[in-house]
Amino acid sequence: MLLKEKQKFPLKIKRMGINGEGIGFYKKTLVFVPGALKGEEVYCQATKVQKNFVEARIVTINKPSKFRVQPACPIYEACGGCQIMHLRYDKQLEYKADVLRQALKKFQPAGYEDYEIRPTIGMDKPVHYRAKLQFQTRSFGGSVKAGLYAEGSHRLIEIQDCLVQDKLTQDIINTTVKLLDKHKIPIYNERKIAGVRTVMVRRAVATDQVQMIFITSREVRLSGLISELTKTYPEIKTVAVNLNTSKSSDIYGDKTEIIWGQEAISEEVLDYGFALSPRAFYQLNPQQTNALYGEAVKALDVTPDDDLIDAYCGVGTIGFAFAGKVRSVRGMDIIPEAIEDAQKNAVAMGFTNTYYEAGKAEDIIPKWYREGYRATALVVDPPRTGLDDKLLDTILDFAPEKMVYVSCNVSTLARDLVRLTKAYQVEYIQSVDMFPHTARTEAVVKLQRK
Repeated sequence: MLLKEKQKFPLKIKRMGINGEGIGFYKKTLVFVPGALKGEEVYCQATKVQKNFVEARIVTINKPSKFRVQPACPIYEACGGCQIMHLRYDKQLEYKADVLRQALKKFQPAGYEDYEIRPTIGMDKPVHYRAKLQFQTRSFGGSVKAGLYAEGSHRLIEIQDCLVQDKLTQDIINTTVKLLDKHKIPIYNERKIAGVRTVMVRRAVATDQVQMIFITSREVRLSGLISELTKTYPEIKTVAVNLNTSKSSDIYGDKTEIIWGQEAISEEVLDYGFALSPRAFYQLNPQQTNALYGEAVKALDVTPDDDLIDAYCGVGTIGFAFAGKVRSVRGMDIIPEAIEDAQKNAVAMGFTNTYYEAGKAEDIIPKWYREGYRATALVVDPPRTGLDDKLLDTILDFAPEKMVYVSCNVSTLARDLVRLTKAYQVEYIQSVDMFPHTARTEAVVKLQRK
């Protein structure tokens, strides 16, 4: 390794990596430079020297990219919640298709060189799109602040006006912080103090209904705060408390209790509505969720004779897009509250051909097959960790005729396709920009059994 820590050197950026960083080579040494764009010539300083690569920071940009823009967010670099706001938006969309290609090249699933990668579907106005926030709370000098940790640290960056966050949820968290101060609510401290550690605010865009969760490491009295908050914001319909006493980085503990208001809020996607309980998963960008689910419906291309399994079904949202088009829909999820929501949502929409069960897909699907159920179509929408190995085994064992994989992580998608292409042909991949200004993208993969 020729480079040493703190050494300064010139570098030409050849491409951008999956975390939005610029990538170049200094005398055959791989160098990662956050904030650098493809085609730029930078003068940088090594910050970390590893055996096979170096991380560096920009000192000066000697030749900027013509696609570099001034980020509209004043705390963009400090926050770290967005990674590519300095790249013009149309080029962000091209980048997201490119990182998909990079992931495929790394894992090399069968026939990957010939996959059809369709242009990324973007937003007309890629701002204030996040309908859910989870901000950490901390007390500094007796004053409560809320925001996100700076990347790779536990240093809180206060956020009062986030460019990608829904404006109503931002207003509510700002007011909540003032009320936490006013009512002297204990605020969590990693060393010794137990109290409120995180606040979740989610808005259902179709109905303007809002739900909140206070995540706390001890019981706290919130009645006075809730009374003031709900008078100020009549949109708030549900307030819950989640108890998390662990020292881990997990946001939530096991127990969530609604302490004010109704059990769920109502949201809509495509042409149907559904209920969301506080802990139930739903996409962060409701506008692009319409595009994402629309692409999933198009890709699966079901018929009235199809029987569909919706793995990782959550509150049933993707499955409901198919329920009126197929003979049956069955779904499962490991969160019991989500399954309860799915069951209630199906009844509310008048579906009699749906069935939902709490548990792991790799356990439930074989059980259903033993009981005589046969699926002709499968849709999976896993977390960022991708498909469980046992579930991959299960899918390959039963191999429904057609399948759609909805992914939020290009790396685990490419990894899983290595296994899936033993039984399936990749027809195409459609990326959808669910998270403008970040390095993340979603992808819909159309698979057909060989």
